[in-house]
Amino acid sequence: MTVLDNIKIVVEPAVISELTENTLPLLHEIRHALIRLAESGESTILDLQAIPFGPGDEDRLLSFLGTGEVSATVNALGETKIFETQYPAVWLVEHKNPELSRVALQIEVTQVPTILMTQNADILDSIALIGETLEQSNAEF
Repeated sequence: MTVLDNIKIVVEPAVISELTENTLPLLHEIRHALIRLAESGESTILDLQAIPFGPGDEDRLLSFLGTGEVSATVNALGETKIFETQYPAVWLVEHKNPELSRVALQIEVTQVPTILMTQNADILDSIALIGETLEQSNAEF
């Protein structure tokens, strides 16, 4: 028996923080994205489906972000729910397929989420449709 055999070794479990695994780094990334948005207008999309969350990480992240005043639902090729978090310009976007299974979960750091912005082709269609309606009804404005 050596002197080293007399040294008692105790292994203590790691202290688990409320913000573990990928939650804390994501919050830092969101903060940096907000800075980029404020300074340059650059939007950021974080794909949460691509991040390997540990047990409870997604729930902790969503709880931390909370909910804000604005929400919307888009029904196109499945349901998409958009929620502003308690942090302005930080949006949670959840896409589901027609069977209501989640296909994407994203955080968008932007003034307005991309899915809520009207596409140029749709604007042109709207111009034509209103023009046709006005011609048919002989309305004057």
